[in-house]
Amino acid sequence: MHKVEDLKIWKKSIDLAKSVYKLTSALPSNEKYGIISQIKRSVVSISSNIAEGAGRNSNKEFKHFLSIANGSAYELQTQLILTIELNLLSKEKVQPSIDMLTEIQKMNYSFQKSIENKTSVLNTNI
Repeated sequence: MHKVEDLKIWKKSIDLAKSVYKLTSALPSNEKYGIISQIKRSVVSISSNIAEGAGRNSNKEFKHFLSIANGSAYELQTQLILTIELNLLSKEKVQPSIDMLTEIQKMNYSFQKSIENKTSVLNTNI
């Protein structure tokens, strides 16, 4: 188990969620049950799955939840791009969140690889 509060990727995903929640407040209210709801679910899913994985009993389980968080990150990326493409928000407003998201995606990939390497080492030593 990992202490979730110590994980940089979790902290960054919380910061991203706060940023994205602020962004959604600028979206039209008629999107409340559409893209706003989807965006909020996706962004919350990232940090939630990292936390759930951190609380699991094995690195294999943790990696699985990091993979789910990564899927949510790509879902969020698509939704943020859609807000630009649909002229709901300007690229200038959305880009900082996309940049944070890209950093989290890279961190997640690296973290999964490091966990995979630790699991491989553990399996060869058993």
